[in-house]
Amino acid sequence: MEARDVRFSYGGGAPAVRGISLRIADGSMTAIIGANGSGKSTLIRLLTGLLAPQSGAVQLEGKLLGQWEPRARARRIAYVPQTMLLAFPFPAIDVVLSGRTPHVGSFRLESAADRVKALEALDTVGAAHLAERYVTALSGGERQMVMLARALAQEPRLLLLDEPSAALDLKHRAALIRTLVRLRAERGLSVVMVTHDLQLTSTAFDRILALRCGEIAAEGAPAEVLERERLIEIYGDPGVQALRVGSQTVVWTEL
Repeated sequence: MEARDVRFSYGGGAPAVRGISLRIADGSMTAIIGANGSGKSTLIRLLTGLLAPQSGAVQLEGKLLGQWEPRARARRIAYVPQTMLLAFPFPAIDVVLSGRTPHVGSFRLESAADRVKALEALDTVGAAHLAERYVTALSGGERQMVMLARALAQEPRLLLLDEPSAALDLKHRAALIRTLVRLRAERGLSVVMVTHDLQLTSTAFDRILALRCGEIAAEGAPAEVLERERLIEIYGDPGVQALRVGSQTVVWTEL
């Protein structure tokens, strides 16, 4: 995927994304960081095709994103939003099974093989035990794992995640990153993830894209971007501290 000079604003207001260009390589892991309101979620929605750029272009495999037939695009890109309304008491397996829709012909139902794929996706994220539980009875973190399994059931080449670890505890945050790293190694999956958890990005990701006021403030390997002076600029907080510990960077803010 490639974005070139993409711009977008809501309702004619100030631009939320201002001329961003980026390229997502096959089998890469990219983290998008930045302060609240910096344009992270808007950018990832532009990459999914949920929003159309007002200028510039987003291309998938050399073809404009808007020109893809929806089912064909969904076989290549899967998206996990920050939150998704799950108001009806469906079993988790049925929610995950809906991720097989791009692979099912029109006017056809999911097959037994599709159900196996859905169960495999739940198992991949460590949530197989949730298969028959109603999603309305799950915790926020459990729901997020179900939504990740739904995205994996699509068998995409590119996975776009908007703060997937926000509702997860420490154990499941680490498990999420281990799962993404494993899927990249096993399937060549490309990952773009919006996150505020900078510790998660310091070792597993190839590249960090840092936004400030809708523009790219810094871009590069984690060790290059997660430096104190750069983080002060990105977040506008002089209390930000960064310390390299082994292969990881620990980031905190002095109160």
